[in-house]
Amino acid sequence: MSERSQLRDAVCDANRALVAHGLVTLTWGNVSGITPSRDIVAIKPSGVPYERLRPHDIVLVDLEGRIVEGDLRPSTDTPTHLALYRAWPEVGGVTHTHSPYATMFAQARTPIPCLGTTHADHFAGDVPVTRQLTPEEVDAGYEAQTGLLILECFRHRDRSRVPAVLLPGHAPFVWGVTAAKSLENAVALEAIAHLAHGTLALGPHVPIEPHILHKHQSRKHGAGAYYGQAT
Repeated sequence: MSERSQLRDAVCDANRALVAHGLVTLTWGNVSGITPSRDIVAIKPSGVPYERLRPHDIVLVDLEGRIVEGDLRPSTDTPTHLALYRAWPEVGGVTHTHSPYATMFAQARTPIPCLGTTHADHFAGDVPVTRQLTPEEVDAGYEAQTGLLILECFRHRDRSRVPAVLLPGHAPFVWGVTAAKSLENAVALEAIAHLAHGTLALGPHVPIEPHILHKHQSRKHGAGAYYGQAT
């Protein structure tokens, strides 16, 4: 199977899994992936219901957004995905959803605070919110400027340890080393947003202690990780 066919299959599977994980309503979300050669991006076609999606429907574009293969229009969020692929060579997949709890925090323009070990296992600290786009940036190209906004937000943050961001008044974008990993991170993001929402509703809260956060991160990520099985 060719590199492109494998990528189409993986991206199709990840998009269809958005429904299984309860991360989307109607067609409010998309997953993309990039080839190992980093010249072709596969992404969901715009507005196509997930249950109808098949690998041949997945649109292939180059890093400038030009269609390479496919008869359908790519997601309107394609320029945002492409901005991340062009800037971050370790990213192999991007997921965008409007999952309910993460989107609540985005609409409230509030970072998702790290309140417990469930969060710390997946994200090394608060999940940030970007600033809002200016009217001039929206006019210059809404989706492309959204991508640049994410890059700006992570200029001094560790994107590998906090692989997610909230767009104010909008929704989350999440990334990973593959399309499947970006989907997994989106599942984790919605779960920790749900937990944070409930915790904050109970009243006063305390952020997790830094040494506990560090321990939960280090046992799952990095050179000394010992969670799971050796590969």
